[in-house]
Amino acid sequence: MTGEWRKDFPILSSKVYGHDLVYLDSAATSQMPRQVIERLTAYYEGEHANIHRGIHHLSEEATGAVERARARVAAFVGAEHADEVVFTSGATDSLNMAAFGMAGSLPAGSAVVVTDLEHHSNFVPWQQACEREGLEFLVCPSSDGELDLDALEGLLRAHEVRVVAVTQVSNAVGTLTPLERIAGMAHDHGAVVVVDGAQGILHEGVDVTAADVDFYAFSGHKMCAPTGIGVLYGKRRLLERLRPARFGGGMVDVVTPRETTLGTLPLRLEAGTPNIAGIIGLDAAIEYLEGHDLGAMRRHERELLAYATERLSSVEGVEILGHPRRRCGLVSFNLAGMHAFDVAFMLDKLGVAVRSGHHCAQPALRSLGVESSVRASIAFYNQRDDIDRLCQGLERLGALRR
Repeated sequence: MTGEWRKDFPILSSKVYGHDLVYLDSAATSQMPRQVIERLTAYYEGEHANIHRGIHHLSEEATGAVERARARVAAFVGAEHADEVVFTSGATDSLNMAAFGMAGSLPAGSAVVVTDLEHHSNFVPWQQACEREGLEFLVCPSSDGELDLDALEGLLRAHEVRVVAVTQVSNAVGTLTPLERIAGMAHDHGAVVVVDGAQGILHEGVDVTAADVDFYAFSGHKMCAPTGIGVLYGKRRLLERLRPARFGGGMVDVVTPRETTLGTLPLRLEAGTPNIAGIIGLDAAIEYLEGHDLGAMRRHERELLAYATERLSSVEGVEILGHPRRRCGLVSFNLAGMHAFDVAFMLDKLGVAVRSGHHCAQPALRSLGVESSVRASIAFYNQRDDIDRLCQGLERLGALRR
């Protein structure tokens, strides 16, 4: 099956420094299939126009494409209504919208809980919003990459927690968190749940209604769509109370010198011209994924990740970071005696693309006692040979140390 999917990705046939490309950096950005690229080309060549207020043919066509995409996204994440889908520039934008849109309306003495597994995009906005509004900012710890749910329950009992912000999948460790259980715990204490789904949307998927999460943010470029497009899902009653982060055209109803009234959802949260091509590309990416067996894709990923973890464990000098109960999409590690940057740099010369550094998740790495790591992240278009090439490269680097 991998070959059937892999052939749709032209970039995977590239060569790097004379080697066939091994792309193991999908947690940063997944690759785009030919079908999405062709859809973007068709839009720019024959449909390009601004949306919503034009009455000419091209504008109406573009508007229809955007709203069809909104409906497709809503169905893909299990939302009850299309107007619960707000288009943003990415997960970071979505999470900032949620943090600063909610913080100002929380009662005095309220607290926000994040976890130490978060990407900075689901950590720093809440930290800054709490500082601005005088709210309590709390961090739930993890142990060896596993979120401490007992500690979370303790925080919920001891503080006036109104928001729990949690990742679906840690971008530093790969931890898959139990969203339904966390949502139930938060709701039992009167808190809303904001989920960073950037790493989970492709590899695990979500049903926001079944999981009963209140907000869910993700980026298109993590799921075979272009960069610069993201989504904030929110329950309608909560989105209606969310303070807009930006103001301008498209999101207003009536503007006078005395006052401005806002439009209806979702436009009241979408000021300015959106990334129309990105939205259409996201629609095409979902169409592509749904046109294949998503279950088979995800099973392949799980099997490949298990293989990667086993192979890496057998490489002398490799230390895998974190041992969560369930790992998804990626594995981080270090090679004894070498800095993560040097490992990634030298692997690149062998045609193997991985990520190095703190992965915008410094609290997560520090909880594991390190400041940086090498991260190998997979997608359904990867194969065992990619993992073998990675491990062979690490073995060569290890031999250089001796």
